[in-house]
Amino acid sequence: MKIKIILFVALVFCKTLSAQQKQKDSIRSNELSEVVVTGQFEPQSIKKSVFNVRVITNKDIQNLAANNLSDVLNQYLNINVRPSGTSGRSTVSLFGLDAQYFKILVDNVPLVNEAGLGNNTDLSQINLNDVEQIEIVEGSMGVAYGGNAVSGVLNIITKKSSKYKWSMTASVQEETVKDEYALFNEGRHIQSLKLSHTFNKNWFVSLGANRNDFRGFLDDKKGKDYIQNDESRGYRWLPKEQLNSTALIAYHKNNFRFFYKFEYLKEDVDYYNATVQSQYDPALGSYRYSDDKRYFTNRYFHNLNATGKLFSQLNYNVSLSHQKQQRDVETFKYYLFTKNEGDNATTKDQSMEVLYSTGTLSNFFSDKKVDLQLGYEFVNNQGYSLVQEGSNKFTPVRKRLENYDFFASSEIMATERFSIRPGLRFSAQSKFDNQYASSLGLRYLFDKGIELRSSFGSSFRTPTFEELYSKLIFDGHFFIGNENLIPETSNSFEASLKKISFLASGLQISNTLAGSFLNVNDRIDMAWVRSNPDTGNPEYQYFNISKYKMWNLSTMNQFKIENLTFNFGASLVGVSRKIENLKFSSDDKFLYSFNLNSSVSYLIPKWGTTLSAYYKYNGKSQQFIETTSEYVISDISASNWLDASLRKTFLQNQLEATIGARNICNVTNVNQTKTSQSAGHAGPSDLMLAYGRSYFIKLAYNLNL
Repeated sequence: MKIKIILFVALVFCKTLSAQQKQKDSIRSNELSEVVVTGQFEPQSIKKSVFNVRVITNKDIQNLAANNLSDVLNQYLNINVRPSGTSGRSTVSLFGLDAQYFKILVDNVPLVNEAGLGNNTDLSQINLNDVEQIEIVEGSMGVAYGGNAVSGVLNIITKKSSKYKWSMTASVQEETVKDEYALFNEGRHIQSLKLSHTFNKNWFVSLGANRNDFRGFLDDKKGKDYIQNDESRGYRWLPKEQLNSTALIAYHKNNFRFFYKFEYLKEDVDYYNATVQSQYDPALGSYRYSDDKRYFTNRYFHNLNATGKLFSQLNYNVSLSHQKQQRDVETFKYYLFTKNEGDNATTKDQSMEVLYSTGTLSNFFSDKKVDLQLGYEFVNNQGYSLVQEGSNKFTPVRKRLENYDFFASSEIMATERFSIRPGLRFSAQSKFDNQYASSLGLRYLFDKGIELRSSFGSSFRTPTFEELYSKLIFDGHFFIGNENLIPETSNSFEASLKKISFLASGLQISNTLAGSFLNVNDRIDMAWVRSNPDTGNPEYQYFNISKYKMWNLSTMNQFKIENLTFNFGASLVGVSRKIENLKFSSDDKFLYSFNLNSSVSYLIPKWGTTLSAYYKYNGKSQQFIETTSEYVISDISASNWLDASLRKTFLQNQLEATIGARNICNVTNVNQTKTSQSAGHAGPSDLMLAYGRSYFIKLAYNLNL
């Protein structure tokens, strides 16, 4: 069956190539090339890029009425969003590797979270109110972006200019949470405001604010005021409120440009304990209460960037960033009869403060056939975590992790059609042995719009703060970090064949067939250490115990004619994961999954209306899970995801209305087998993916002067 799928995809690709013809030069000259910056020496057209860059446009973000990154990424091939209703976080998985292997950047600077830099980022905390486009590069990008860019990078490019002197955009968005909605108490309520001003041809400023109020999802739960002790109290998905503000000042004159960007995030998450307790006090009588919590997250993001020329030739690009994200936890008793709080206490739970700088020099030679880029990256992470050591004892852990990296890359135009890009990075680590990354990219342009790309990359992932220093010891639970961990190493290979054709009818067709292979050694996993001699409870610790291999074959196709755009993609992924602990090990055979995605967008100019639909099929997948005596294969059922919207403008584009639905297929949980056998991780057989079908309406007012 898998061979038939591969042959079918290849046959469709080849037939499409043979059926297309060259468009007239007059039509070709009108094509607008997409400009990308991720992994490039300088911004350039996507055709000239050695890397295969996927672009999510601002138009896609608008069609989806997306407020944060998790609203967008559900639709894209090889990417899976992993939400958690119990923590409020959403992270990304690429090729079966979790968010620790995938780096998220904002304007080429990795974004901090309370546990790291660039990795394991909560997608729901990334606001899209000021985004120009999103660029994704799959595969090891260790030379350009350093440690932890193993499975790929995602770079958010923000807006830094406007063709208008004054611009204002104000919007409100109301959204159901499945079938739950009320104007103030249920559903999702979003408000945003953005102001920008172009002083003259040199100076530009913008200010923005966004509020996202998610009132939680009850499902079969009964809310915070439910008084019965039957585990029905609380929410299935926790309520969460986010306030996000941004400020930007940009200047450019001739070859010199600089911008300073500030962002502040405030997030409050409410946790309501399902357990209701009863007590008696002589003065108060009988009363009931629950031990509840609030999580407060604050993030400060500063980024100063300057680009220009030295000695009228050398191109420089330097960024300096200071970032901090901290999470505090407030614990309190909630008295259910009086609806009052007591014994409130707030503690600092986790934080990460980062001083980061990166810079490059390029364009050393006047001969444009050869270019050289030299660069550096300095990272100073100050991490903090409150760990639980047993007997209800909490201990603060403060550690500093630093790395000082230097890298070099060259782009050689061997011929007008053939370019070569080798690269090497050296990373001096404060905690670990020195690390290295290397890459080699090739691009060849054939006749008839055919582009061939291939790349090889090696990278590394350093252990996270949690993997090194965490401790969670209570009531038969024993999970601890390991300060003796070593960095994981990886290498990857990608190849793609792309064909762009223009037919006389005006139809533009783009077809891409791609394949990749990824290998990770010394992968870090939680593993059984021993059974406690006194209690018999299992004890677990992080170790470098796993090996991971992945191969992927995918195709992406786009058809555009006049106001209609249609996309279709498919991928077949095989994953081999070898896990060992002190008692037993897993098989290393490949486990396969098949995925599809498609989107269509149609603009009706006469009505100023855009109709859009985005579909993704996540096929059945498998993974090894640990039981008390062996590793067994767990099956995760297939799921379908469909979003659709209608966007219409009024009053000469000043007013815009968008209505639509998310998760039309009503996905909630999917079945995962054999999880009840898992040692130390026993849980339900359902894997939480979403809270079901929801509907939204968004109104935006745009004033441009």
